[in-house]
Amino acid sequence: AAPQGKLSGKTFVLTGTLETMSREQAEAHIARLGGKVSGSVSRKTSYLVVGVDAGSKLEKARELAVTTLTEAEFRTLIMD
Repeated sequence: AAPQGKLSGKTFVLTGTLETMSREQAEAHIARLGGKVSGSVSRKTSYLVVGVDAGSKLEKARELAVTTLTEAEFRTLIMD
């Protein structure tokens, strides 16, 4: 069975450049907490993590009313 983390059942998309961690580190945090990472924004996306120079994914998230998180908000969410 998959580990039940506090992000279990949530799907994240990352856009732009994160300043305090690499994309790989961010994805590892999400996976460790039971979440999934997707490459594209859809209605199934739970959160879009917005880094510097975010592009079209941010516009798409706004169109679909997907919750966006700043890097600081994301860090707060993943802190145990």
